[in-house]
Amino acid sequence: MACAIVSSSISSPLILSFLLFFSSSILSFLSHAEARYDPSYGSPISSIISEELFNSIFLHKDDSACPAKGFYTYFSFVQATKCFPRFGNTGDGATRKREVAAFLAQISHETTGGWATAPDGPYAWGLCFKEEVSPQSNYCDSTNQEWPCYPGKSYKGRGPIQLSWNYNYGPAGRALGFDGLKNPEIVANNSAIAFKTALWFWMTERKPKPSCHDVMVGRYRPTAADREANRTAGFGLVTNIINGGLECGIPDDSRVNDRIGYYKRYAQLFDVDVGPNLDCANQKPF
Repeated sequence: MACAIVSSSISSPLILSFLLFFSSSILSFLSHAEARYDPSYGSPISSIISEELFNSIFLHKDDSACPAKGFYTYFSFVQATKCFPRFGNTGDGATRKREVAAFLAQISHETTGGWATAPDGPYAWGLCFKEEVSPQSNYCDSTNQEWPCYPGKSYKGRGPIQLSWNYNYGPAGRALGFDGLKNPEIVANNSAIAFKTALWFWMTERKPKPSCHDVMVGRYRPTAADREANRTAGFGLVTNIINGGLECGIPDDSRVNDRIGYYKRYAQLFDVDVGPNLDCANQKPF
């Protein structure tokens, strides 16, 4: 799917004239215009997470110590969710809350600036970074001919999910309307695009991996290979999808535990249980 960036600028004079012509009064038009500036306008996600709750979840994202200060706004998050109407809008109320909590937990770990003794605890420091610091490579898989790397470009982790590798930047850009191979830097320069790439990754099935969304809303159907690998549904399987090659199949992995810590905090704030199978210690990676 393609999803153009939603602009927060005022409508053009032609559009305003059109609206005025069909409005019953100036007041009704102004009321409509005001609603357009409400970040939650037209998005079901606002019934789960308000701007106040969003800011209480990410207590320190705009601290001067965070390189992403001012980047990850509630407005950009809500606008991005409009491109993925099934996100946080599938299943009963508890399922919807659980999915949003799981998504926010995963992006918090990917961008965390917290530490064990951090103010307000280690799980209050999500969305502190918008791009990977000191990457070990340019994340170019030269064997992938479908999404060839552009000379001089780095496909290091960027955005809330830390999108990485040319074979992710390419299809994400195609789906969202930007050139991910020639202009990967936009994911760290445009907040709306950044959130959209994270949601694209969350919602997209990449066989043999299911989508994180399908796992969290109960649509995951394990194959024979999945059952043999003990890939059971739950938050742990989402971690396996995101970074299982490095984190899963390892008892008491600190990175997995950090993801779980965020998830437990957010589930409590949403007043919903976390569900089964929180870790992936006994799962084989995909």
